[in-house]
Amino acid sequence: MSHRFALRVYYEDTDLAGIVYYANYLKFIERARSEWVRGLGVDQARLRAESGIVFAVRRVEADYLRPAVFDDLLEVETRLVETGGARILLDQEVRRGEERLFAARVVLVCLAADGRAARLPAEVRQKLVQAA
Repeated sequence: MSHRFALRVYYEDTDLAGIVYYANYLKFIERARSEWVRGLGVDQARLRAESGIVFAVRRVEADYLRPAVFDDLLEVETRLVETGGARILLDQEVRRGEERLFAARVVLVCLAADGRAARLPAEVRQKLVQAA
């Protein structure tokens, strides 16, 4: 199962050439991941406050396929690929209609308050598994 997040390209998202600045795609997929986790019923602020657990990006492999421009309506699709003890692997795509503009493979890790890897809490793992 995948999650979809719609967004519009604003002037501030573009560069001098009038296309979306490359780093903004990372912001777009971050927003989509945040909404995906929220939609699963995971309250990240509560998780941090109660257990010190946070999610961090460990790795991103990104492919910039086609440019988006001002006022485009885009959709970010997030798909869970796999979960490990402390790791979540996702595929994310940014589309304009049926046209793929950007694709990324993202590795998230679960961290404890001291910055070390921590196992995914059981309730979070269960929500991820149910959504897959």
